[in-house]
Amino acid sequence: MNYARMVIEKEAPEEYGYDRIRFNLSESSIADQKLADIGLSLPDLTLFYGEHRGDKELRALIAGQDKGLSPDDVLVTAGAAGALFIIATSLLSADDHLVVVRPNYATNIETPKAIGCAITYVDLDFDEGFAVDAARVAAAVRPNTRLISVTCPHNPTGTMMTGADLDALVALAETRRCRLLVDETYRDLSYGERLPSAASLSPSAISVCSLSKAFGIPGIRIGWLVSKDHALQETFLAAKEQIGICGSVIDEAIARFMLERRDAFLSSLLPEMAKRRDIVQAWIDGEPLVDWVRPQGGVVGFPRLNVDADFDLDRFYLRLLEEHGTYVGPGHWFEMPKRFFRVGFGWPKEAELRGGLQAISAALGD
Repeated sequence: MNYARMVIEKEAPEEYGYDRIRFNLSESSIADQKLADIGLSLPDLTLFYGEHRGDKELRALIAGQDKGLSPDDVLVTAGAAGALFIIATSLLSADDHLVVVRPNYATNIETPKAIGCAITYVDLDFDEGFAVDAARVAAAVRPNTRLISVTCPHNPTGTMMTGADLDALVALAETRRCRLLVDETYRDLSYGERLPSAASLSPSAISVCSLSKAFGIPGIRIGWLVSKDHALQETFLAAKEQIGICGSVIDEAIARFMLERRDAFLSSLLPEMAKRRDIVQAWIDGEPLVDWVRPQGGVVGFPRLNVDADFDLDRFYLRLLEEHGTYVGPGHWFEMPKRFFRVGFGWPKEAELRGGLQAISAALGD
């Protein structure tokens, strides 16, 4: 493994300093929750080694969201990042090939890079609505392709595949004898149709999700991977056991409590997040120098700056932060041009969101 720090982590707001940011539009989750916010007081837990696969009741709650899944198909991990690391290191070697739909969440690219495998990128196009083209993905597959990596709802654009697109990618993985990895971290934040978990459709598909983004509790580090291939699950379990044996029983108790109240939590959250998305849409409608593909899920979008070639983008981002106190996720976080940036509309308060958007306009005017 040839590790290198990810740019998105080196430039994360917690590294820069939250106290230096007035309007933080760089976050990719809803607002961070406190135990009191979700009505939880911790029971008197015995702090023993937990089940290696994860608490069985928690796994049952996860599996119960889709037909055809059982608790044995679920492995609880240290966040979605832990799941993605386990999958990449279990399936890929320096002799293998990976197809990644880009832009993508950084871990889906950087861990395979550290492994040293060959990577082919299928780049999404703003002018095509950042839509996944299954035919282009199929054309990128080689005889030694072990894994196809996509996210849905997509990070950082917030776009979604159709059910037909998902079915086509699952069929591709089956016919080419490789695996389809679908990072489904934002699945509970779908504003229209909520697609089935990819893993529920085929043993060739692997789903990854967590409680960090849609539920605002990244501090408990609970994610999971789902696969109906039991032999593969044993490999994933072996990796987890060698990394950390099991998860935290405290974290898993909080996660179980949250998922038991999932429907009630989302019923109030989704309308609020849809309202936030409309706030950004209204700003974009009135800002001639900015456009986006309207997100269909999640709490992030990926606007494009419609500026001339001689526009100084580095100076823009510097002034936006230092003079206007506003932080966004610049395109280079996702190996994209600097004229793109990720805006998170779920984490800041509404007044802070509006203030940050106005600051972007002011910095463009400068």
